[in-house]
Amino acid sequence: MNKLLFIALTFSVSLSAMADDIDVTTMKVAGPYSVQKPFMVDSVDVNNKTFSSENFLNTVIPVNEVFASSQVLRGDKDGIKLPNSSNGLYLLGFTLQNMKYTNAKMIVDGLKDYQFFLDGIKIKGEELKLEPGTHQFTIKYIGDKESKDKLKVRVTTAKDGLLSIPDKQNGRLITIHDIADGRRINSVAISPDGKYLLSSYTTVISGGESVRSQTLTELATGKAQDVGSDRKAWMPVSSKYYYFKKQTNGRDMITVDPVTGNETVVATGLPDGMVRVAPTEDFLIISMTQEGPKERKDIYEVLVPDDRQPGWRDRSFPVKYDLKTGMIQPLTYGYHNMYVSDISKDGKYVLLHKSEARLTKRPTTLTSIYLMDVNTLNVRLLVDRDGFVGNSWFSPNGTQILFSGTPESFAGIGKNVKPDQTPSMTDNQLYLMDISSRQITPLTKYFNPSVSQVVWNKFDGQIYFDAENKDCVSLYRLNPDNKKIKQLQVPEDLVKSFNVAGHASVMTYIGQGAMNSDRVYTMDLNTAKSTCVEDLSATLLKGIELGSCESWDFINSRGDTISGRFYLPPHFDKSKKYPMIVNYYGGCSPTSRNFESRYPHNLYAAMGYIVYIINPSGATGFGQEFSARHVDTAGEGVAQDIIEGVKEFCNQHSFVNAKKIGCIGASYGGFMTQYLQTKTDIFAAAISHAGISDHTSYWGEGYWGYSYSEVSMANEYPWTNKELFVNRSPLFNADKIHTPLLFLHGSADHNVPVGESIQMFTALKLLGRPTAFVVVDNQDHHIVDYDKRIRWQNTIFAWFQKYLQDDDSWWEALYPKKSL
Repeated sequence: MNKLLFIALTFSVSLSAMADDIDVTTMKVAGPYSVQKPFMVDSVDVNNKTFSSENFLNTVIPVNEVFASSQVLRGDKDGIKLPNSSNGLYLLGFTLQNMKYTNAKMIVDGLKDYQFFLDGIKIKGEELKLEPGTHQFTIKYIGDKESKDKLKVRVTTAKDGLLSIPDKQNGRLITIHDIADGRRINSVAISPDGKYLLSSYTTVISGGESVRSQTLTELATGKAQDVGSDRKAWMPVSSKYYYFKKQTNGRDMITVDPVTGNETVVATGLPDGMVRVAPTEDFLIISMTQEGPKERKDIYEVLVPDDRQPGWRDRSFPVKYDLKTGMIQPLTYGYHNMYVSDISKDGKYVLLHKSEARLTKRPTTLTSIYLMDVNTLNVRLLVDRDGFVGNSWFSPNGTQILFSGTPESFAGIGKNVKPDQTPSMTDNQLYLMDISSRQITPLTKYFNPSVSQVVWNKFDGQIYFDAENKDCVSLYRLNPDNKKIKQLQVPEDLVKSFNVAGHASVMTYIGQGAMNSDRVYTMDLNTAKSTCVEDLSATLLKGIELGSCESWDFINSRGDTISGRFYLPPHFDKSKKYPMIVNYYGGCSPTSRNFESRYPHNLYAAMGYIVYIINPSGATGFGQEFSARHVDTAGEGVAQDIIEGVKEFCNQHSFVNAKKIGCIGASYGGFMTQYLQTKTDIFAAAISHAGISDHTSYWGEGYWGYSYSEVSMANEYPWTNKELFVNRSPLFNADKIHTPLLFLHGSADHNVPVGESIQMFTALKLLGRPTAFVVVDNQDHHIVDYDKRIRWQNTIFAWFQKYLQDDDSWWEALYPKKSL
């Protein structure tokens, strides 16, 4: 077998008026691969077929290796003279790219017996369906010494300009498989001494198979070893990691010394449940579950709205497991859900949270927090039935408690909104309590970012947290003594998660950006300097050419600065006119700079679109007053920001085709897609995934409909405010919609039931408006099944190609016309 190297391809292109014909006059070649006739045990095989040249063709060869070959064949309009010096197998390869879906045909003349592969997959016949991307074409054939013919290969499409030759200086276009496939990092955890890193990964193989793994890395040397797929975590002090092994009588807890690899069984017969190791490493807190009363499956009573959720009647309660004696001591008893949020550093106390329902008044779920002595089980009430308080953590010295919660926590001491506003319950704040006096101090009242993950570090006494900072997620350090907050500079747009060593001045975090995938870093907390220890993005995006991403803000008609950004296609030409796709937030969080998401912005750009991302009023991460605009508005203000932003963006950027603009959103963003079409005609196509069409029906039907309405419709109900619930529901304004509107919905969506799309689709059908409805069977609010996700994404791409690029070939390939 010949050694394979790399060289760029060149082509000769012949164009016709009615079609785009590419005559391939230069190809890479690899071979010959020597093949031999096998020992003929019989004259025929089990299917009574005799041995033929086809058997040689079926010899398995890694066909894509031809693209690393240094051997090049060059021809002219009359064809390419093939090497036929032996009867071995040869591979021929060439590359084409298309920025939108196209039907094509490949015509091969001059070969009698050959096989054709497209992107490594064997294809039968001449007809091709080319999804957007850079494609590798491979021909496998058997050499023939006697052949005098020249090979002619032509790829043709019905329309001009759909196929192009990749520039040899640039990479290939990104595809959906670059987003869906490959290795991603789930979490990183650093040992208490700061010397070792535990990294957890998920690798998705093309086709959908998912493989989990963990790696242990010695940071000083970079030496890494695979430690299996079991979920492992660090002991809080000893810098050993632990995992659980299922046994017939329960679970064994096993610790591992990363230096020697020695394993020790520290507990046996552990019950199922989430485990928290005490900082003193002498006991565990296990969250147990008690099953609630059962009903008949065929006819059953629903006690409260949440009783529709599987497992709602079950209750959680914590137990203490003594590692020395194996004794299990329940910490609570009763019918309320209870959990431990933290254990004091001296192991003497725990923070207990009790959850109880109160449906008749907002907030409908109340939290009480107790300080419990784990030896005597005596408790002290710290927080009494505050429905706005979230998590809690002990200070390292055990004299203070840090709380997260909404601006309305602790009687609204942390509120920073206008007098007529209700704060958003998704805007997360921090509060500090002195245990002895129970005095509360708001820490982030005038801090705009919305807090996410929090760690109170024992080593330096500082509080570390990440927070939504506009469309980024940034990292911060809070000094509990002077209450000052400092942003820690990191080389990424988003800090996806972080972990702090308990006994060393170092942390680790996962970063991602608008133009790159996952990277893992460590940070020296003394200098705040980051060091990249693993770059998954370099592998995931190897050979891929992206466009660019730029920030763009504007001032709306109310005088507010509205944040946004836009993506440009690869090989962007400002003299051209491009169609544009607009995306905005669902839920309440901003549309952040994630590289991989269910709406992969770089992928849209690779298909020839300008992509405009806007974070209108109501998003968290811009301050309490800004996020409060989501509350009791039912889309008003949000829609105006989007409309004004799109118009102003077009005014300032002449490369946008203002007649070819599409919009897309999910959940609240799906509602916004529908609502926008009742307010404007600036969009040529729209897509609503899992969108709310009627606030009144969603309020009562979704698992979390009424509780989400505590956020979006605070203290308002369908019977108290028809202006919000009815007049601002897209369904009651359906006659105003003329934009082609696609509805996408999972049939098993428990958040926004599929009926929200059904009723709006029905309305538009009765009105005779252009619409379509695609249901993803047995999927919930997010489309997670691999094959279904790919088709769901392609459905989105096809809809936009149909209406923004005036080409319905992809849509017709996915959903052919039916005579019904």
